[in-house]
Amino acid sequence: MAGKIVLRTGEALVEGDKDYLCAEPEIVIGELDGPVGTALATLVGDQVKGHTRVFAILNSDVQVRPATLMVSKVTVASSRYTSILMGSVQAGIANGVLDAVREGIIPKKKANDLGIIYSVWLDPSVLQVPEGQIDHAGLLAVNREATVKVLRKALANEPDIDWLLENQDKVTHYFHQLGLDGKI
Repeated sequence: MAGKIVLRTGEALVEGDKDYLCAEPEIVIGELDGPVGTALATLVGDQVKGHTRVFAILNSDVQVRPATLMVSKVTVASSRYTSILMGSVQAGIANGVLDAVREGIIPKKKANDLGIIYSVWLDPSVLQVPEGQIDHAGLLAVNREATVKVLRKALANEPDIDWLLENQDKVTHYFHQLGLDGKI
């Protein structure tokens, strides 16, 4: 895989033991001198209120490689939500990116050449949890695990087309089924 990675996509789901402990990233990953790099630079320069794009960092002044741009799927409207998203969730994503490099999912020699656009979701119900009772370690863990999983899937082109064709009629979309069951 040390060759050119023009553009790959991935999606993953990791759930914890509480309703708000869920990570469902969608990513694109590719070379910074290609379409992913162009999109990443455009997103950084085209900020949108409520959907601010930020790099995944271990802490202020410590950006991870490959450059990973977080884009929120949910409109961010409260400082508490922002603090959780830009705290435990961001730390989980940053650590997951580095875990993927450490595991060889992302070749270490490509760490400065690749960019990741990471569509991140933090369940808004987290705001209903009283202050001091949010499981921040759990938020970090599910986002870290989901990041490794989504990168593995993207770079391995999973699920592959043969699996999809074989399993198309065996997989039921969760929210579609809730609708069929009259629960939405």
